[in-house]
Amino acid sequence: MAKSRFSEGPGPTQRQLRVAELIRRRLSDVLNQGDIHDPDLNRMSITVGEVRCSPDLKVATAYILPLGGDNRDEALSALRKNRHEIRRSVNKGLALKFSPEMRFAIDETFDRLDNTRRMFSEDNVRRDLDSD
Repeated sequence: MAKSRFSEGPGPTQRQLRVAELIRRRLSDVLNQGDIHDPDLNRMSITVGEVRCSPDLKVATAYILPLGGDNRDEALSALRKNRHEIRRSVNKGLALKFSPEMRFAIDETFDRLDNTRRMFSEDNVRRDLDSD
């Protein structure tokens, strides 16, 4: 199979994708059930959009977004502050050889989607699309 010159490198392996999805589901359960002993974190409703694992499966980056998109920095700092307890709780329900380090980042997918919609609704873009 020919390698595309536009790709940024090989994509994630099936194993990376499978482990990342297991971590995402377990992390969502941990956050929804309030298993973490931090009242500030437990009062927030946080969505886990995606988890990406490093090739060696030792680092898992969770892309999160608080409900409504408000208090992003507060949610991120609460997750980072409790990352060790979150790591233990997430890995308690998984059968992995190594417990991956948990990192957290804001999920920008919805912002990019809004920007794309806004771009397609601009007059000059609509005019170009309609002319085809």
